[in-house]
Amino acid sequence: MADELVHYDVVGGTATITLDSPHNRNALSAQLRRELSESLDKARADDAVRVIVLTHTGPVFCAGMDLKEARGAGAGDQGVNEFPKILEQLWTSPKPVVAKLAGPARAGGIGMVAATDIAVAVHEATFAFSEVRIGVVPAIISLTVLPRLTARAAHELFLTGDTFDAKRAVEIGLLNSAVPAEELDGEVARYVKALALGGPKALAATKELLSKPRPATPSEGFEAMNKLSVGFFASEEGQEGITAFAQKRKPNWVPEG
Repeated sequence: MADELVHYDVVGGTATITLDSPHNRNALSAQLRRELSESLDKARADDAVRVIVLTHTGPVFCAGMDLKEARGAGAGDQGVNEFPKILEQLWTSPKPVVAKLAGPARAGGIGMVAATDIAVAVHEATFAFSEVRIGVVPAIISLTVLPRLTARAAHELFLTGDTFDAKRAVEIGLLNSAVPAEELDGEVARYVKALALGGPKALAATKELLSKPRPATPSEGFEAMNKLSVGFFASEEGQEGITAFAQKRKPNWVPEG
């Protein structure tokens, strides 16, 4: 549709979800939120999809909530009420999610970046938790952002609202890598290819493992982790992977090409 704000495309096991609302810097308007959520549901439900890439058109990845829609609305009518669902969809997706940024992200846009598993941006991309500067709180996005950032950086950047660059975003844990613009496609493709080599069920279980609270000591976790491990070693997927390794071939879940 010509008037859609989010495009969905699947090629070779990779679902690419593209924010396409450059007129308002890909702000999280009601229409964009709805279409983004629908696209994430579609990708999560499609067994042919192995990896999800979240990207954008225009010079800005995402400027955060649409402030024009927020102005004058009461608490019950604020679009931010729908945002936790999107962050949850990204964070809990059984398929790995890669964020691809050719430009800046602000506020809620950074929340989405933090909710993905891998995030890559161009050197020129900038970031800011701008909420306090308009008198609001980065509350919802704190749930995905704070697990990524060092504590000192979180206090500084949440409280000041200062802009920081991609180099620092890598240093504090928000991004995996920052590259020259001409290398962005190749860097994202490198991550996508690596992620697609993993077994689909193993990747989903590993994502869940990474999100769980750690036991107080290793001894407290060995029983549960051993059960998880042996279950996968004996599973159909695990046996296929072991057999493929012995036969020096790719497992049957690796996309062609």
